[in-house]
Amino acid sequence: MKVTVGYGKEEKIHLEIADSQLIGVYEPNSVEKIDYAKAIDEALAKPLGKDSFDHFINTSERIVFIVNDGTRPTPTRKVLAQIYPKIKNRDIFFIIATGCHRAPTQEEYHFIFGKEIYEDLARQNRIWSHDSRKDEMVYLGKSTNGTEMYLNKIVANAKKVCAIGSVEPHYFAGYTGGRKAFLPGVAAYETIQQNHLLALHENAQALSLQGNPVHEDMMDAMQVLKEIDVFAIMTVLDSDHDICAVRAGDLSDSFYAGIDKADEVFCVNIPKKADIVISVAPYPMDIDLYQSQKALDNGKLALNEGGILIMVAKCRTGIGEEGFFKLMSSANSAQAVLDKIKQEYRLGYHKAAKMAEINLWAESWAVSDLSDEQMRAVHLKPYHDLHQALKEAIAQKGPEASVIVLPFGSITVPKVVS
Repeated sequence: MKVTVGYGKEEKIHLEIADSQLIGVYEPNSVEKIDYAKAIDEALAKPLGKDSFDHFINTSERIVFIVNDGTRPTPTRKVLAQIYPKIKNRDIFFIIATGCHRAPTQEEYHFIFGKEIYEDLARQNRIWSHDSRKDEMVYLGKSTNGTEMYLNKIVANAKKVCAIGSVEPHYFAGYTGGRKAFLPGVAAYETIQQNHLLALHENAQALSLQGNPVHEDMMDAMQVLKEIDVFAIMTVLDSDHDICAVRAGDLSDSFYAGIDKADEVFCVNIPKKADIVISVAPYPMDIDLYQSQKALDNGKLALNEGGILIMVAKCRTGIGEEGFFKLMSSANSAQAVLDKIKQEYRLGYHKAAKMAEINLWAESWAVSDLSDEQMRAVHLKPYHDLHQALKEAIAQKGPEASVIVLPFGSITVPKVVS
């Protein structure tokens, strides 16, 4: 059978996999196409737990908009295309919710806002990229768990905030969207580190909310926003990155209301696990190794013990957050990585832990633009050609080896259904 997966923004890789070996190619599920402009307008007119968006923006106060950075597929520019005519003449300001990521590039700014709106906002100096280490922060309180909520001054001092995001499964927060606009989106580095330490918990998994300490800490931490009027616009994307649902209004209500649709799109049923899993981090989630790791974490859910997991990710800008890379490169085995984390936790170590845990029971390989040395340093067997990687994997596991392909591995959550 011919199977095609993407590599980077435009490149395609074509594979031939025997029908007897291929269990299946699993992408996010197809859902009915909608008129997304109409859906946005309807959600804003009748939001959940709030008055209309028109009522929200009818103010002389500055409205701060929080938008995702270029590592997320959130269709911010499509939402803005609908609302910008309403807000452009008001006192508005945009902050990029980078968390602990770097600032966007010029290309990414165009991806986030759309070229015309970006240039209009930039000309008026109405955009700021959050820097978790350098920006001035304001302390707003702490969660029950003890996470100290330091938020960017731009957001903390705002009276009205509009968060634009998307809801999809997240490998340790359960789902992205909603509360993530604030934590980690515009939080201080130390705040993010305190929250992400909880990612080491066994319940910090994709689709898991109840009993997930990361999610519960984030939701609890949102109590510090009680003095800020927050309006959320949450989208759900289909496999073509088109908007298939829009939920708006209260931050929590709109987030939870998007989960069922996100499950319908991103949770895929598989008949059994495979000996070899090819899991792709698609553009723009292939920006670096730090982000591409999500394809590994979802791919493991479709992998037999002792199997081979092949991550395909261009890693266009290299490693990303250096913390986890330094840790993994300083340890000679997966167990040594986990032992070091037990001794001391730093932000980024949760990535190392998730990667190391896989290598305790399976093999992790990678096809990327990273150097062989970089891939070996994080305990990935290095390749630059997926055909060669698959050929060697089949040779190792035998001609009867079973294969599953996840072309959108970063956002596809496999579940075994017999």
